[in-house]
Amino acid sequence: MAAGGRGLSRAVGASPRPAWRQARWEARGDLKPEYDAVVIGAGHNGLVAAAYLQRLGVRTAVFERRHVIGGAAVTEEIVPGFKFSRASYLLSLLRPQIYTDLELKEHGLRLHLRNPYSFSPMLEEGTGGKVPRSLLLGTDMAENQKQIAQFSQKDAQAFPRYEEFMSRLALAIDPLLDAAPVDLAAFQRGSLLQRVRSLSTLKPLLQAGRILGAQLPQYYEVLTAPIAKVLDQWFESEPLKATLATDAVIGAMASPRTQGSGYVLLHHVMGGLEGMRGAWGYVQGGMGALSDAIASSATTHGASIFTEKAVAKVQVSSEGRVRGVVLRDGTEVRSRVVLSNASPQVTFLKLVPQEWLPEEFVERISQLDTRSPVTKINVAVDRLPNFLAAPSAPGGRPLPHHQCSIHLNCEDSLLLQQAFEDAMDGLPSRRPMIELCIPSALDPTLAPAGCHVISLFTQYTPYTLAGGKVWDEQDRNAYADKVFDWIEAYAPGFKASVVGRDILTPPDLERIFGLPGGNIFHGALSLDQLYFARPVPLHSGYRCPLPGLYLCGSGAHPGGGVMGAAGRNAAHVVFRDLKSMCPK
Repeated sequence: MAAGGRGLSRAVGASPRPAWRQARWEARGDLKPEYDAVVIGAGHNGLVAAAYLQRLGVRTAVFERRHVIGGAAVTEEIVPGFKFSRASYLLSLLRPQIYTDLELKEHGLRLHLRNPYSFSPMLEEGTGGKVPRSLLLGTDMAENQKQIAQFSQKDAQAFPRYEEFMSRLALAIDPLLDAAPVDLAAFQRGSLLQRVRSLSTLKPLLQAGRILGAQLPQYYEVLTAPIAKVLDQWFESEPLKATLATDAVIGAMASPRTQGSGYVLLHHVMGGLEGMRGAWGYVQGGMGALSDAIASSATTHGASIFTEKAVAKVQVSSEGRVRGVVLRDGTEVRSRVVLSNASPQVTFLKLVPQEWLPEEFVERISQLDTRSPVTKINVAVDRLPNFLAAPSAPGGRPLPHHQCSIHLNCEDSLLLQQAFEDAMDGLPSRRPMIELCIPSALDPTLAPAGCHVISLFTQYTPYTLAGGKVWDEQDRNAYADKVFDWIEAYAPGFKASVVGRDILTPPDLERIFGLPGGNIFHGALSLDQLYFARPVPLHSGYRCPLPGLYLCGSGAHPGGGVMGAAGRNAAHVVFRDLKSMCPK
């Protein structure tokens, strides 16, 4: 969708296609008629899978339908001179092994860690000449307690214990991310040898249980209860509870009162960067620079990556085994295996001939919950937002709070609940939850001097509006205007600073990035769609009912986010299967 909105005429003049948009792999040889492995989609998971397979000696080709690689981890120049992380915009969850194994730093990956990392300004009248209150959180626990004490001394004392409690749960879950789920099918129907081999998949579960120990019942509650219930047991101040609750609903059509929302929070706190657990940061050059680094690692070892080469269907032999793909232009490419980075819905309902899949499996895939509340708005501005709760420095120099995830309309958990209820009624939220990030506060390469790029991750917006109405340009702009009005209330002058904007509703996220329903995880991270139930029970992990076809994207275990685990795990499963097919 082209950038639109007020002030677009003020955009910086047109610039030539920048070097970072030049795909260095486009000139890496011609398309061959046959490979060992084909990967459908050059999202970050697909690129990770290709990089691992190629390093293991498996000749691999990746086919991407768009003009740019990265899937949702992409940098695009929507407004001339401004480079946006157009979909995903923060990094934390990428597995540490991938950094090391793929030598991403050697392939150009540079990070900007954020500290502090969270800023929640209050929309209130200052008293006695003071500015409105705000909650600023970072890595300094003493400073965090001082910030929280503005709202509750009791909560300030409880916060270190809460952080330790959640860190222990994240530590327990960690081993589960780097291995395939327990193979229930092998346990039930496999040969004796398969059953013995599948015992190894129990090891991460046993490790998790050992770490949690006697506190397992409390941790079970975190995973299954509404996060509002969990936070109410720890804290009393709403600004703190609402700020923490945003991680439990981000990207999910859920409210703090939704059962199982605690796992979504856990999913967002179990990452880390540069050895710092829980740290989040910006990728220099935008998220596309991460995808470029992974692709560079893959192509250095011989993988082939092709853009603007959409896969039309998966080819199946008369014996019922994958034998390659057919591209949209009619080109046939043979391969021993096919890995799909596309969503389960696209993979199994559109790309695979239905006669080769069990009817019950197809029905379960079609019933997956892919509801999304997200509208992403990318904004180019000619100056930093000036928040009433934290006035800007003279000369427009970024201050610590400008590097944070800035939470607006998050003073009270009730506001999040009301915003959710609007969307369930088919209405864009009247007071949207807004996560505002300014990556150019740490990475000035993203915008012209003095200007900035702003990422607005907003909730809640339904996929289809009330009465079955489809989003149109008027609806998009009306919602964006509402979001801008709320930002203006916290930071007067924001609207006048806008140079251009890019509005991506759930249908837009689906159309452009292939996110089903606009869902950033390829499917809800609900307990019925996790671990050995992802994408569906008895067909979890990466293998599919069709021999030779594997799922390697966010719809597979362990789910979405810029994690890379699904791609890495799938590659190892594929490699083991290929070895077992080789003659002794």
